[in-house]
Amino acid sequence: MKQNNLWQETSEEKTTFKLLEGTEESDITIVGGGYTGCSAALTAAENGLSVSLIDQQIGYGGSGRNVGLVNAGLWLPPEKVEGILGKKDGVKLNEALATAPDLVFNLINKNNISCNANRAGTLHCAHSQNGLKDIKNRYRQLSERGAELKVLDQNETELVTGSSSFQGALLNEKAGTINPLSYCLGLARVAQSRGANIFESSLATKIEFHNDEWITHTEKGLIKSKKILIATNAYLKGISGIPTAKYTPVFYFQAATKPLPKEIIKNILPKSHGCWDTATVMSSFRLDCDNRFIIGGIGNLGQNISKIHSSWAKRKAYSLYPSLKNIPFECFWGGEISMTDDHIPKIYRFGKNAYSIFGYSGRGIGPGTYFGKSIAEAFCNENEDSLPIRPTSSNNQRFSRIKGSFIELGAKINHLI
Repeated sequence: MKQNNLWQETSEEKTTFKLLEGTEESDITIVGGGYTGCSAALTAAENGLSVSLIDQQIGYGGSGRNVGLVNAGLWLPPEKVEGILGKKDGVKLNEALATAPDLVFNLINKNNISCNANRAGTLHCAHSQNGLKDIKNRYRQLSERGAELKVLDQNETELVTGSSSFQGALLNEKAGTINPLSYCLGLARVAQSRGANIFESSLATKIEFHNDEWITHTEKGLIKSKKILIATNAYLKGISGIPTAKYTPVFYFQAATKPLPKEIIKNILPKSHGCWDTATVMSSFRLDCDNRFIIGGIGNLGQNISKIHSSWAKRKAYSLYPSLKNIPFECFWGGEISMTDDHIPKIYRFGKNAYSIFGYSGRGIGPGTYFGKSIAEAFCNENEDSLPIRPTSSNNQRFSRIKGSFIELGAKINHLI
């Protein structure tokens, strides 16, 4: 059995884009058609800059393969972020990303992006007593910073999830779920309507800086620009001439059932919350607009679907909801996450007016949209003050491939149990 991506099969955004042929000249070149790149293209075009964006396919990477939870902030609790970055810079990043769900859902509503947006809220579910302590600690920290959240006890959590597997949950009613690929395609469609040039089947092969401009080569064309953004996250491969972003590659996959019958769906996530748990080898779960149950976890499915990970997904789903026991799974798909050592995204300045943004560590929808908007504003204003985090000129993460292999091994061991 091969991977088949549910989001590709069900996307209501069907726009395709032309091939780059010949020479283009623009103010900004963007390499990467995920949330960061498409958000940057839209913002720059709306502010009057000419933009050329290239990729193999819009939403080809993690932006078209994730579970589709639109959350605020990062995986880290805010005190941890402030401890790593320092109080001033940490507060700036926390405050910026607290607004990310508003940014995403406002873009969807303003531009009529057809991505099955459902702002019903998300639940961070405590899988153990230690997990419950964790979400209560997060609640304290986030509430002190103005977030409107609720801690649910075990009984309340069972009512809203339909499962008795959790000790409690942290509810954010301003978050929600989307078809993540449709959202990305919608951003690209709107960016193009505002004047951005979007190219597919146009992978960057070489980038060089010559006569004060960046020249980006593809197989059949090139782009000349004064400014450049690399927004490939975990999918920066095969480009010569620029430093490679260093990160730990982590695989995450999803599995989806067939649409559930009414007698079963009434007892599963009755309020349509998107969920993830507090386990070290975490899992996520939600429903889509056609009442398919979708569960995700860390692991590399491979082209032929790993039996270790796919069998775990089924067992995990059945343990949460025994009524799913005889419901077949019809879709399995996955992608790569770019994870940094401190789990904080990076803006890497690798040359004059040249940036690479990566390292969302599995939370890319809100942060990616925000970072893309912010870097475009920085290009427009020729000022980095709008950026949510200070750019760095160093990229020192070590042993990244070894760490990625270790995480995959840990996931396989966990999924065998």
